[in-house]
Amino acid sequence: MTDFKHIQTAHCENGVTVNLLQQQGLDFLTEPLAFGIGSGLFYIHIPFLKVNAGPAISFRSMPGAIFKRTCKVLDVKVERKKFKSKEVAQQFLDAKVDAGISVGCQVGVFHLNYFPKEYRFHFNAHNLIVFGRDGDDYLVSDPVMETTTRLSREAMEKVRFAKGALAPKGHIYYPVNVGEVTDEMIRKAIAKGINRNVRDMLRIPTKIAGVRGINYTASKVRKWRDQVGPRQGGLFLGQIVRMQEEIGTGGGGFRFLYAAFLEQASERLGNDKLIGISEQITKSGDLWRDSALQMAGIYKGRITEQKDFDHCADIMNEIAAVEKQAFQELSKIKLI
Repeated sequence: MTDFKHIQTAHCENGVTVNLLQQQGLDFLTEPLAFGIGSGLFYIHIPFLKVNAGPAISFRSMPGAIFKRTCKVLDVKVERKKFKSKEVAQQFLDAKVDAGISVGCQVGVFHLNYFPKEYRFHFNAHNLIVFGRDGDDYLVSDPVMETTTRLSREAMEKVRFAKGALAPKGHIYYPVNVGEVTDEMIRKAIAKGINRNVRDMLRIPTKIAGVRGINYTASKVRKWRDQVGPRQGGLFLGQIVRMQEEIGTGGGGFRFLYAAFLEQASERLGNDKLIGISEQITKSGDLWRDSALQMAGIYKGRITEQKDFDHCADIMNEIAAVEKQAFQELSKIKLI
């Protein structure tokens, strides 16, 4: 496919969603709209799971949820497949791209040779688009990259069948039928996305998710120096920074993206109240960036006292308070 239009975005799944659906004629779809309609904002700290020997924390909804939710609410029919056989998976991919069909793929980043080495680690929820072939190379649109790139047949097999948590198993997905999307459908999609995010951040009955999850992590941060020592505690904080700032824009970036969504939602719904909440979410994004700087200082050994760990936790408690107020106010607004 020579007329493929690459779109760079802040987050991989948003980018795949926007790119695939814009190709199907949904030109109105922006990255913030896809993120908000798909209710991408989230927080969870899973205490019984480790990632790279550190705490398992996510600032986003489950991988695949943004694409799935956005397509469902806009009445876009989607085909999805996973495979046991690498050979069958490759044959299916070849058949689609040779037919001129761009497809989304879930992959592991460890073997993405176009990534800088420092960004290649065992994380299996990255998303990219394969839009063609050139000999033994696949043509790739990775939304977090500035331009299109390519992967060899061998490398493509490795990333599609990466091992470990969230193993992709050759996961491939693409829209197969897109009907007319009206302004009313878009307005309802925005409202549904906001209401789901209010539920996810405020009403999940567990202490490890939503705004309560942020406070849960803060309580852990306060104890790490005594429990595991300043060095190991610093490594744990470094893992949070990696999850926050390096994997799909993480904490601060996702908040700025959601703030942009609320601005666009305000225009679509004709509701100025959303602008004030957008500003609150932007404040949260600034605080997440502040927390990353503080955690990075401890990780690098520049600051290692208990008061430094406490300051990290204090920032997180403030973030939780800001986000709780923002989503509580959001829950009271009549959207449509």
